[in-house]
Amino acid sequence: MHPYEILKRPILTEKSNFQSDYLGQYTFEVDRRANKHQVKKAVEEAFDVEVIKVNIINVPAKMGRYGRRRVVRIPAWKKAIVTLAPGERIEVFEGV
Repeated sequence: MHPYEILKRPILTEKSNFQSDYLGQYTFEVDRRANKHQVKKAVEEAFDVEVIKVNIINVPAKMGRYGRRRVVRIPAWKKAIVTLAPGERIEVFEGV
């Protein structure tokens, strides 16, 4: 798989901003078929940084609502938290 097929989008929340600022961890939504080794290689190739550790979380599907009556199914997805080497940063996340 190409690195940009593995990394779908960054996850930008209050918690992920704290992790990136103080812990050197960045969160991405990744392809459901990707494993830790593929995610590590994709981040290193895409952003030219050194990755120390990758944690992967499978987020289960949920039932959600739009309005009062319309019930929809939110599909399952996979999240990866990537820890970089000390001193490494991903500039895309800076200033967000």
